[in-house]
Parts: sequence; structure tokens; C-alpha cells
Amino acid sequence: MRKEERFRRVLDYFQKEQPAPETELLYADPYELIVAVILSAQCTDKRVNMITPAFFSRFPDAYSLAAAGVDEVFEIIKSCSYPNNKSKHLVGMAEVLTNEFGGEVPADVEMLQKLPGVGRKTANVIASVIYNMPALAVDTHVHRVSARIGLTRNAKTPLQTEMQLLRYIPEELISRAHHWLILHGRYVCVARKPKCIECGIKEYCRYYNKNKEK
Repeated sequence: MRKEERFRRVLDYFQKEQPAPETELLYADPYELIVAVILSAQCTDKRVNMITPAFFSRFPDAYSLAAAGVDEVFEIIKSCSYPNNKSKHLVGMAEVLTNEFGGEVPADVEMLQKLPGVGRKTANVIASVIYNMPALAVDTHVHRVSARIGLTRNAKTPLQTEMQLLRYIPEELISRAHHWLILHGRYVCVARKPKCIECGIKEYCRYYNKNKEK
């Protein structure tokens, strides 16, 4: 199957089955989402959603977080992965957000990456989810699933995966494609034992067809 056809069939399936996919992180505004995404690094969305209610009650905006001590933040987020680093990043992010951006989360991917704890993946999530920009965040699910299905080939880094995907995904679908691939990787195309039998795109999947022949 040619790559163009594989992309078309996979995207057609997701558009039909999940026309309006959304992040599973709970948030009320751009500030809350950027905090949640920073916390979600190497941590499940479920765990993050357990932490954030108390966090946002104590630090409802960037100004209150910027005035906080790192130890104070640590006590609230210590049940997530890497709480030491994330505590420093969150306070630093809030300081830059208040000092350089007036407390408002910027839409530009490059500007977002000036915030501590915000790499390209996080910046793309914010740009896509909040501002509906054609930005595609590549996390471990997207990186793995894209290669397994056959949407990417020999992509060694998240950036290489992102660039390969953007070549074939229509601009109007990019913000949704991020969620489609994440959710597919989280619930169907899981890392160790992909649930190929119940997968709706298996006939277009390079991994499934390769192993079916064995």
C-alpha cells in the first residue's frame, strides 16, 4: 500500500469514528492546560487529573504560582513522576509567563518554548488544543503508533516523526490527528500487546499485515 493511500484510509476511519477527539487532561483555561501538560510528562493523565484540583485551588493563576515556593509546589505534586524538576519548571514557567507575557499564555510555538518546562511537544499541545493551530505534538504514543502503522519510516526522533506526519496530513486535520494517534496508542495499539483483533485500521496497518503473513 502506498503511503498516501495509508494516510487517507487511516484518517478517513478516525474522522468517521472520532470526529471530535479531545485531550483527557482536565482544564478550564490556557494556564491550567499548560500546567497539566507539564505535569503529564512521563505521567498518566489520570494521575495528573487527581493532582490538579488541589493545585489549581492553591494556585489559580500564573501570578499566584509565580509567587509560590518550589517546596510548596512539590508538596502538592509529589505523587507524580519527577516532582522535583516539575516543581522548579512550574514556578519558573509562571515567573516568565507573568514577567514577559503579562500572565497570558502565548499562541506561538516558538514563544511558548521560552517557558521553563515547555519543550516542542508541550508547545504544540497548547497551540493545537487552545488555539486550534495546525501543530502536531509527538509523544511516545504518537511516535510508536505512527511507526507501527506505517505512517512514518525510520523516524528516530519526535521531530522526525512530526515532520513526516505533517507531509501527509491535511492542515485542517492536524490538530485532531494528534489526539487520534494518542488515543489509539493508549487504548488499542498498546506498546506490548497491540489489540489488533479489535483495531478498526488493521487492514491498513503495516505491522498487522506483516505479522499476519507469518
